[in-house]
Amino acid sequence: MSSEERGQRAATGVKGLDDVLAGGFVRRRMYLLEGSPGTGKTTIALQFLIEGARLGERSLYITLSESEEELRDGASSHGWTIPQGIEIFELAPPESLLDADQQQSVLYSSDLELGETTKRIFEAIERLRPSRVVLDSLSEIRLLAQGSLRYRRQILALKHFFSRHQTTVLLLDDMTSEPDDKTVHSLAHGVVQLEQLAPSYGAERRRLRVVKYRGTAYRGGHHDYTIAHGGVIAFPRLVASEHRRSFSRDPVSSGIPGLDELLGGGGEPGSATLLIGPSGAGKTLLTYGFVAAAIARGDKAAIFTFDEEIGLLKTRTRELGLDLDAMERSGTLLLQAVNAAELSPGEFAHRVQTAVEVMGATTVVIDSLNGYQAAMPDEQHLVLHMHEMLQYLDRQGVSTFITLAQHGIVGEMRSPVDVTYLSDTIILLRYFEAMGEIRRAISVIKKRAGPHERTIREFQIGATGISVGAPLQQFHGVLRGVPTFHGDAETLIGEAGA
Repeated sequence: MSSEERGQRAATGVKGLDDVLAGGFVRRRMYLLEGSPGTGKTTIALQFLIEGARLGERSLYITLSESEEELRDGASSHGWTIPQGIEIFELAPPESLLDADQQQSVLYSSDLELGETTKRIFEAIERLRPSRVVLDSLSEIRLLAQGSLRYRRQILALKHFFSRHQTTVLLLDDMTSEPDDKTVHSLAHGVVQLEQLAPSYGAERRRLRVVKYRGTAYRGGHHDYTIAHGGVIAFPRLVASEHRRSFSRDPVSSGIPGLDELLGGGGEPGSATLLIGPSGAGKTLLTYGFVAAAIARGDKAAIFTFDEEIGLLKTRTRELGLDLDAMERSGTLLLQAVNAAELSPGEFAHRVQTAVEVMGATTVVIDSLNGYQAAMPDEQHLVLHMHEMLQYLDRQGVSTFITLAQHGIVGEMRSPVDVTYLSDTIILLRYFEAMGEIRRAISVIKKRAGPHERTIREFQIGATGISVGAPLQQFHGVLRGVPTFHGDAETLIGEAGA
């Protein structure tokens, strides 16, 4: 978008929303922001006006549903002080006009009919000549109109009046009167719909969608957003095709010689590796070997863990010679614990994108896909989100490692979701029995980027780290899920646990 085009847009002041709207609202047009109570309409409206004041524009907030005191209290809850340049016009009758004998509305007396309401709005616009206006809310206008035809005429009159005064207008609608009424949809230049979801467990999720935007190629689909201290933050839906950069595809070492041999020379930038196996098989610790090797090369890495407490994780890895604290202090490692019950998929994708584009991470670990699935409404959406994220990471030249715990420890094991077709490399981990002991086996069953070793090797996790043994050939039942070793003890890695 050119600087001239950006100048013709009114930035919303909501982080991420301008990206969805292709730069903001086209100036001198009327827009509808609709959503049920609690979706953040008032917060977005205040951010819209505060951004205008920051740019030196005069703004007007016309409220028919909240008092000026309530609006200022709401602003202060986000740490804001409504600045000079924003006037709040409280369009409600004084207490002296209320007459209980006439059974009047709590908000409006019979003296404040729709015509007078519209007239007072016009007078406020004529007096202030604002560049930005918020009208909160249409539900009260609809109640005063007492009919769809009269309501449409009043909205049309407001639209023409605002247009003559070259004002950018944001109409708020809480959809409480007639939720299916689309009167304003046809008259508004653009419509943004806010939605609040209540999952069966965890915090509520909020998402927005641009229903309509005349003459503008906006970012379609649903976009997650949150309401936090400081206002609304939107997370535009990640579109992998919009991101690409050149990078070298030279193999990168895992730091574990035997594993590099299994992988045909090592991992590859711009590819996704899935480590799949039963719980406790060593998936997480293997990925951390790749992280340590990347940092040793001078690169940066990011780990997003859904399943493990950070303190315990650092203790476990420290026993293997990996000091995650030191890596964090040096700025080469981003380690984040992700609460699937509190984080939306869009916000998680935003965190990953920030780690890559701001921090410069070239290795990303998602541990595990089981935890990531818990953040999703259903499996179909999980695969779609994961596909887009992996495509984005691949195009950025990032080496991505994903762990997936299968159901069960031994015997037939099943995965909670099938994402094997999305992975460029698949590393299979299994327990096996040999000489009366339980050991671990590792094999590479898929690699798109080139040849790989087709053998099965033993690996151990000990005080000196991870070690991978020589290829083992006397195995039976690996793919069945109950591998049994029938070779000689001399071919195994020392004694179990050594």
